[in-house]
Amino acid sequence: MAGHSKWANIQHRKGRQDEKRGAAFSRVAKEITVAARMGGGDPTFNPRLRAAVDKAKGVNMPKDKIDNAIKKGTGELEGVDYIEVRYEGYGIAGAAIMVDCVTDNKTRTVAEVRHAFTKYGGNMGTDGCVSFQFKHCGQLLFAPGTDEANLMDAAIEAGADDVLTHDDGSIEVLTPANDFFAVKDALEAAGFKAEVAEVTMRPEAEIDLAGDDAVRMQRLLDVLEDLDDVQVVYSNAALDA
Repeated sequence: MAGHSKWANIQHRKGRQDEKRGAAFSRVAKEITVAARMGGGDPTFNPRLRAAVDKAKGVNMPKDKIDNAIKKGTGELEGVDYIEVRYEGYGIAGAAIMVDCVTDNKTRTVAEVRHAFTKYGGNMGTDGCVSFQFKHCGQLLFAPGTDEANLMDAAIEAGADDVLTHDDGSIEVLTPANDFFAVKDALEAAGFKAEVAEVTMRPEAEIDLAGDDAVRMQRLLDVLEDLDDVQVVYSNAALDA
């Protein structure tokens, strides 16, 4: 058994994403464009693009907007020349934070991220200062009540790295990043559909924060997530729900 609030934290994060649906369109369009530019416009042969398109469908992004974002990446339509950049730092009680951005103006983005860290109780660090505390992997989270034994058998057969059952009853399946879709497809074929399924930067260990520390940390994470150039924020903080 592992993790005291995995399900609550995931549900809160999903709720926050739903509240920011408009911003989600912009962010996922950027991700689609970058993915198409780097790996081509066919999701079948471009796992990163497939993940971005799945994310777009998850926020009900219209098909024409998805297609246009792909065409901007492949050069069929004129688009902005985006670059990817990651910033690292520390939040409340030294919790690790990584901020992945897609931007057309790195000077603006770094200033906004640094300001958020400073104003809301964190410290922006140097490249690599916290990234070693995270693992790039596929993550599938299943709701409490899922058939643990059958899910574990299916996950192992599909090539998953690990299956974790948390104290709250949720079950987490971890995969190598490159095998994420193969495992996801196999589990869905076996009748197991994850509530959350993504390639992510998963913390190797979490720091529990409660009370005022949890409130302050959530505020810092929210401010960072609300910045226009920010795609995703990773943290090893487990906030008391």
